[in-house]
Amino acid sequence: MASRPLAVLHAEGAPVLDLLTVPQVMARLQLGRSAVYDLLRSGQLASITLGRARRIPTHALTDFIRTRLDQEAA
Repeated sequence: MASRPLAVLHAEGAPVLDLLTVPQVMARLQLGRSAVYDLLRSGQLASITLGRARRIPTHALTDFIRTRLDQEAA
């Protein structure tokens, strides 16, 4: 069974924020677990903690990729 991003629902039931797990980010970036946690620890990739679980908003992943592309283009 493939894991899908979690969606936080607004009161009307419309998706407001998609959250990814670390393994989902690993797959999307094709990086290892340590590399993803290094990005989180350094603040290059934003995340939230829910209890003991770490979640990365999809917009944070998009922002990270856009920033890296801009840096490499400069």
